[in-house]
Amino acid sequence: MALQAGLTGCSGGLSGASDARERAVQGLLDRWAAAVRNRDESAFLSALDPAAGGYREEQRRVFANLAAVPLASWDYRLVRTGGFTPAPGDGRRVAAEAELRYRLDGYDSAPVTARSRLTLVERDGRWYVAADARRGGRQLWEQGAVTVVRGERSLVLGVGQDRERLRALADLADKAVPAVGAAWRAGSREWPGRVVVEMPASLARMAALLDSPVSNYRGIAAVTTGEAGGSGAAAPADRIIVNPEAYGVLGEFGRRIVLTHETAHVATRARTTKATPLWLSEGFADWAAYRGTGRTPRQAAPELSRAAAAGNLPGQLPDDAEFGFTGEAGRLARAYEEGWLACRMIADRWSEEKLVAFYHAVGSHARGDGAVEAALRSVLGVSRQEFTARWRAYVAEQFASG
Repeated sequence: MALQAGLTGCSGGLSGASDARERAVQGLLDRWAAAVRNRDESAFLSALDPAAGGYREEQRRVFANLAAVPLASWDYRLVRTGGFTPAPGDGRRVAAEAELRYRLDGYDSAPVTARSRLTLVERDGRWYVAADARRGGRQLWEQGAVTVVRGERSLVLGVGQDRERLRALADLADKAVPAVGAAWRAGSREWPGRVVVEMPASLARMAALLDSPVSNYRGIAAVTTGEAGGSGAAAPADRIIVNPEAYGVLGEFGRRIVLTHETAHVATRARTTKATPLWLSEGFADWAAYRGTGRTPRQAAPELSRAAAAGNLPGQLPDDAEFGFTGEAGRLARAYEEGWLACRMIADRWSEEKLVAFYHAVGSHARGDGAVEAALRSVLGVSRQEFTARWRAYVAEQFASG
């Protein structure tokens, strides 16, 4: 039950599942999964070691916390087992690695996958789950009872939040989806047009979900998890994780921008690959968020505006390292603003259709080497050097006095 979903899925397999022990253990995991799907607490607890009192109580709470979560599927797959060690009494223990795969009903076209190391115990010829060692971040339902709010195009899951706040979040997410659909255009065929949003109780709980230090997300209103690449039925399941503290200090407009930006990441995920630089993926998300708002560069890019006023215009497009959450806050903000203006320039000087086509072209490459350069020539008809020069002139023009 406490098998954890990280930021990306895992894959693997058994090299011969005919072993009797592995068949017995897989049977245990199948019964455990069926109990979750069937909402059968008695069957769920019967899969747990009767001697592991603390673990059983913890899992009883987690099972209850899942009650409102709409599950379309929930399965475990045994990946491998280790050697036996003695257990208290006459039992035997074995370490095992297993994979959880689950989907949220109506929202995930492909399952979230995660691995966990389990401790299994055999007593009197029957196997039980006795403990687990997590790999990756925690799941929301391990942090408390999950409140579920359904929007027209969104599913919001919250812990420690009142329903009214989650409803407001769903309303903004519902508005973000069509806004992103209008910006992404041709790419919308690959995107189901719905989002899953999670709001934990605190920044610390958000960091626990993401398996990262709290300092990485202080001041960050939301992030999107998921795998890059994939399409159609294989498109990865994304989650927008909201920091209730940073999000809470924003006004209505700021919240709208945050939700639309993160929704753009969900929409473009299938076309975002290792070849896609962060200035393009983050810049496009900001462009989609600000599109149609009437905000000027001076209003939307205050850090870059101040730098321009001091005569410090950028010389090159920001590299990926400049987007790190642990870096200097002003530099991070400028990196986002520079990427946004690069995408805004493409939409202004070429067209919005060309911007989407450029995003597709870059992401069609498996690796980053030469991907941007090739897409610039094939879609926009310019070299990287020419594009950079045009971008620098465009940035200077946006912040020119007068």
